[in-house]
Amino acid sequence: MEYIKLGNSDLKVSKVCLGCMGFGDATKGMHSWTLPYEESKEIMQYALSKGINFFDTAMAYQGGTSEEFVGRFVKECAKRKDVVIATKFHGRTKEQIELGISAKEHIETCLNNSLKRLQMDYVDLYILHSWDENTPVEETMKALNDMIKLGKVRYIGVSNCYAWQIAKANEIAKQNGWAQFISVQGHYNLIFREEEREMKPYCDLHHVAMTPYSALASGRLAKHPGTLSKRMNEDSFAKGKYDATENEDLKIIHRVEELADKKGISMSEISLAWLMQKVASPVVGATKPHHIDGAVNASNIQLDKEEMKYLEELYQPHSLVGVMAK
Repeated sequence: MEYIKLGNSDLKVSKVCLGCMGFGDATKGMHSWTLPYEESKEIMQYALSKGINFFDTAMAYQGGTSEEFVGRFVKECAKRKDVVIATKFHGRTKEQIELGISAKEHIETCLNNSLKRLQMDYVDLYILHSWDENTPVEETMKALNDMIKLGKVRYIGVSNCYAWQIAKANEIAKQNGWAQFISVQGHYNLIFREEEREMKPYCDLHHVAMTPYSALASGRLAKHPGTLSKRMNEDSFAKGKYDATENEDLKIIHRVEELADKKGISMSEISLAWLMQKVASPVVGATKPHHIDGAVNASNIQLDKEEMKYLEELYQPHSLVGVMAK
């Protein structure tokens, strides 16, 4: 496994980040296909044995039970210093603002609750899950800097935002001597490449680590067209992101399939190898051991310029979807 420094930080992370959205109580969140603890533990343990030390979860995943599973696993099976833990929080609701809850109070409460579920004293990377439209960015950045000063957070990141937003936030932080966002977690894969317009150039220039989610387009870039799974049948959120462009995307998926057959490797290995040549450490979800194997194998595959071009050249611009759809 290759390890890298995550952006402008001293965090040493694996080239693969294990996405933990698939772990948690299936009765307590938006997903019905998540794994119970013992099965989640097996996947995390296998990932750790393969050299993956970077785990990404969120307070929103399955009512906080994903965080609970990750924390319990680390207590039982790992040394805290040997893993890099990222979790995420959402901004205040309008109701919380009307109640007079400040941004700092909200962030500290969210963080303390996450730390309790994780059974940890600190998180390595604390991520704003989506841009907070209800709070001045100065308040958010100061509050996050305060969490770092308290020793509860080592570094901060952001997810689901525009390039101008992270640029503004980091410039304000820089002017005030506060911590800056060292990573961005956006929607980026071979069939959804809108991050290449402005976000990737910004991140490359300022050495901000890209750790994209949906690296395999919720399985679409890992399975032969027509193959179904429990998640593909039941994940309505993913359907909302990909069904509208299915015909255009299938042309690219067929090229992934063709190149995988030619090289004698899996489609997921091709898709992830392409993405790993673009970003720092993609977030890869796994609910079976072979998902881990594919991600680890992909970290050792180097596609040449012609292969990269072959996979990319049919891409058509997409409308923003999911959290970023306005």
